[in-house]
Amino acid sequence: MHITVFPTTQVLGAAAAADAAETIRAAVADTGRARIVAATGASQFDFLASLVSLTDVPWDRVEMFHLDEYIGISADHPASFRRYLRERLIAPAGIGTIHLLEGERDPQEVCARVGSLIRSAPIDVAFVGIGENGHLAFNDPPADFDTHEPYLVVSLDEACRRQQVGEGWFRDLESVPRDAISMSCRQILASRRILCVVPDARKATAVQAAIEGPVTPYVPASILQTHDDVTVYLDTESASLLQTR
Repeated sequence: MHITVFPTTQVLGAAAAADAAETIRAAVADTGRARIVAATGASQFDFLASLVSLTDVPWDRVEMFHLDEYIGISADHPASFRRYLRERLIAPAGIGTIHLLEGERDPQEVCARVGSLIRSAPIDVAFVGIGENGHLAFNDPPADFDTHEPYLVVSLDEACRRQQVGEGWFRDLESVPRDAISMSCRQILASRRILCVVPDARKATAVQAAIEGPVTPYVPASILQTHDDVTVYLDTESASLLQTR
């Protein structure tokens, strides 16, 4: 695991975007396409803004999956991750092929359909974050570290749901769905590279636990320690509790 720390979220985002773009270009040069996984949330704003501003990324050769989606909300809901990705990545970049998780449809059918597609070939790079409760995608603690199913239906814990309110996606806790579709931890680890983008002081405790603590389902993002090619992008605030950098 390679840890990088930057003075601001903007500098962090630009550095992560440059890395992501180079990985995509290399995959396209090697195989003719790049298969990626994209994360959402407030922590990804600067990273995605920098990434779509780059002019030399072969987006028409990119095939994109995403990490998670709430069950029961429409694609035009303000908190929908499909809407987030369309507005901040898919449309600005002009990505060639997308596979989105349809939260209004039968969740088991969605897991099976998109899971079959993602299994068809390796993922070149996954962009992920870390939640305030240490979650990875919507795998809240204690996460399922054993399943090899690509996607699963999960229940969101209160800490996760409160984070969504705190970031302004929902007006109150009762408005936040209790269930979601999430990419599994093992499927994330199946990616050739993982770029983990985690700015902000409110993530510092989770970052320290995920990077320096034991690998445990009670800190789902700690499983990233077991992957051979992870780069973690932090700002000075999210890195503030780390003992070593």
